[in-house]
Amino acid sequence: MQPNRKTALGTAVALAVVVTVLAGCERGTSTGAGPTATGTAEAGCPAVLAGAKAAVQRAMKTRPAWHGPTRGPRAVPGKSIVYVAQTMTNPGVAGAAEGVREAARAIGWDVRVIDGQGTPAGIQAAFSQALALRPSGIVIGGFDPKLTSQQVAKANALHIPLIGWHAVDSPGPSKDPELFTNITTKVQDVAKISADWVIAHSHGHAGTVVFTDASIPFARNKSELIKKELATCSGVRLLAEENIPISDTSSRTPQQVSSLLSRFRDGWTYSVAINDVYFADAAPALRAAGKKGAGAPFNIGAGDGDPSAFQRINSRQFQAATAPEPLSQQGWQILDEFNRAFSGKPSSGYVAPVHISTAANSRGDTTWDPPGYRAAYRKIWGR
Repeated sequence: MQPNRKTALGTAVALAVVVTVLAGCERGTSTGAGPTATGTAEAGCPAVLAGAKAAVQRAMKTRPAWHGPTRGPRAVPGKSIVYVAQTMTNPGVAGAAEGVREAARAIGWDVRVIDGQGTPAGIQAAFSQALALRPSGIVIGGFDPKLTSQQVAKANALHIPLIGWHAVDSPGPSKDPELFTNITTKVQDVAKISADWVIAHSHGHAGTVVFTDASIPFARNKSELIKKELATCSGVRLLAEENIPISDTSSRTPQQVSSLLSRFRDGWTYSVAINDVYFADAAPALRAAGKKGAGAPFNIGAGDGDPSAFQRINSRQFQAATAPEPLSQQGWQILDEFNRAFSGKPSSGYVAPVHISTAANSRGDTTWDPPGYRAAYRKIWGR
């Protein structure tokens, strides 16, 4: 969701592709694929490899120029925003919320965060509480608006603008559900760059696992796209697709990782997960099996880039890379989009580009916080 680059292949950190491919999997199930699923390791993929290396090198730049909005309406005074969070234990949701709080201080608005506690009932209750406050705008923070269809309809009827953060698959305005805009990187870009990192880092020869949560349409789509990009390289084999709901990662991931190690042994060399949290829970099982933190399987998270992921990456402990969201920047964008809504203007249309963070380019940071956006938004708002 919501956050540096030197040289793509100058990265000495190995990345594991824990790929959870969701399509066709039941909750908590695993499917295996033999070498013919993506070709044999001997075949290689020189043309695809060259393209993956170039893409990764671009994505690892740490001082990209600001290509977001530079013009827009001045700050509308006296507004109040409620951020309805899927769960504040999700670091991506929490990081975006903190960005909203920071931006609110800059623009001079009031913000309240209500935690949905990660359950449908809790999220519905939190949204109902938000509506009772009659705020100027409501953020749908990291959950499917279909869970709260009645509350969304009521907000629309009350003409309360809704802005999503990772609420629907695509960035930009949404008609069904009715959202002024949705803030997220493009899932296609995140999925592709994560798979490209595996192809580039492995030099086109990898045995991969994908971790996903099929209960979340956004996550299912992401893992399908990851799988599709991995399949462009004939030397990359899909070993298994692990469907583990994010809410169950702590209880299910260690057991599944132990099973994968037993099945594939040293053939499992890379992992891609739709969220970094899988590697937090995989680490104990990998450590117990005698795996080295900086060795295979090399893991990359295709989502969020929370502080704990950066800590694992920087200490080379069972995660080599992440494709992080610029969480704070997205929080500022949410406030700017609300300001456009309150001013009767269309959304900015800005979508943050993808990035890859590794130990080589993060410089010890614990978040991906690209330069330029704070000054740009303050200038737009006249603050």
